[in-house]
Order: sequence, then C-alpha cells, then structure tokens
Amino acid sequence: MESYTPGSVPQDPLAQGNASGTRDHRRMQSSLGLVSTLSFPVIVSTADAMLKSSGVTLIGFEKIGSGHCTAIVRGATAEVRIAVQAGVEHAKREGQLLSSLVIPRPFPNLEVIFPIGSHLLDETYQPHRPRHSSHAVGLLETRGFPAIVGAADAMLKSADIELTGYETIGAGLCTVIIRGRVAEVAMALQVGMAEAQRIGELVAVTVVTRPLEDLERALPLASCLIEEQPQPLRLPISVKETAKELVELPDLRKLPIPKDS
Repeated sequence: MESYTPGSVPQDPLAQGNASGTRDHRRMQSSLGLVSTLSFPVIVSTADAMLKSSGVTLIGFEKIGSGHCTAIVRGATAEVRIAVQAGVEHAKREGQLLSSLVIPRPFPNLEVIFPIGSHLLDETYQPHRPRHSSHAVGLLETRGFPAIVGAADAMLKSADIELTGYETIGAGLCTVIIRGRVAEVAMALQVGMAEAQRIGELVAVTVVTRPLEDLERALPLASCLIEEQPQPLRLPISVKETAKELVELPDLRKLPIPKDS
C-alpha cells in the first residue's frame, strides 16, 4: 500500500503502467483552453470553430446556470492558443463572449477535481484523425419550455430531420438539437424559428455543417436513441408443453329425458 504524505498530491494513476513515460511527457506538453459564452447554440458553434481551426480535442461542455456555458479543449500549447483565439473571435461575432483562458501544463490535481478530469485523458492521448459527418446539426434556443416543444414539433413536421435531444442551461433557456441533411436542417430551422417566436421568445439559432466526431460526442443524445436494439429471435426454440388433462364425458344414454307436459 502506498503511503500518503500530508500536503502532497497523490500520484496520478495515468502515470503508471508501461506507457507512463509517454503519457507523462504528453501531459507536460499539453494545455487546456476554455471559452465561455451565454448561449448553448453559440458555445456549440464556438467549439466547432475551435476544433476546425487547429488540432485540439474537445473535452466537453460545462454549464453552470444562468445561461453560462464553457467549451473545454485540450492539445499542444500552440494549437490550444490558436483554437481559443478562433473561439473568441467567433463568440465575439455572435455577441455572446464572456471569457477565455489558456492553461499550459495543468497540474494533475486540477484535472482530477474539475470536469477536465484525468479519466478523460486516455481518449485524448489516443492518436486519431477526427472524421467529419456528412450531415448537419441544427440548434434552436428559446426562453421557455413550451416554445421549444412547439418549435421541435413544427420542425419535425416540416422537414426530413431527426430530433436528437435538448439542453437546458438555466435562466429559462432551452435548446433543441436536430440532425439531417444541410438543406433539410435549414428548412426545419426556418419553420422552428417562426413557431418559437409565435409561442414565446427566440434567443439563438445555429447550423453546424459537417461537424467533427468530437463535437457530436459532446452533444446530448436522447436516451431513446441509444437504447439497445432488440435481438433477433434465434431458432430452434424448445418449448415445454404442459400435459393435457383428459375430461370424462357423461354417458348420454343415462341422462334423464324430460317428458312433455
């Protein structure tokens, strides 16, 4: 059993094992980037701009209420700085930028406590080429739940799109997320915007074309879309039949014959 000295940070479990040297080296060379906005559709499009501007990985989104949303990315320091700059410029154009931050070589204790935890780093360190989706993602944000439900219903009835989930971030802000071909998503959002304005307050609308895998994995997905599909029935099936009970019928010749009155 390892001894623990008060005032020291426990050894990071990711630094153990055969690849400890490589992982530790990558940790020392990596940085964190954070960009914060006041809208969920805006933070999604901001994250998309960050991912497409440099070779960073999207760790996820953090929502702390009152509409505050933060996109968190990780990668080499130079790549993270480029990504954060691209995110800041995009959020400024949308008029929703709150703050931004770059943390070079974050201390392990920071990663364990905050939602940028070390349990996410194994996937981050796996070398892979992010793939683009051939579809588009559409996000429509309203203030008030009836408006988002009405807008979602109108969008589903107007175009060939799939409703994949929704997100709430406080302050009455709700975002519905749809997916489909670019033209279908654009058509659905036009109808959804009109319906949202009719029912309540429309806040923001975003279309992300050809989103990267990182972005799609970070978006909420309705539980009904990820349930296990029923497995096909396998034949032959052994069925146990219950033994049939014989019923004795009465002798009809011995039954009394009613007499005519």
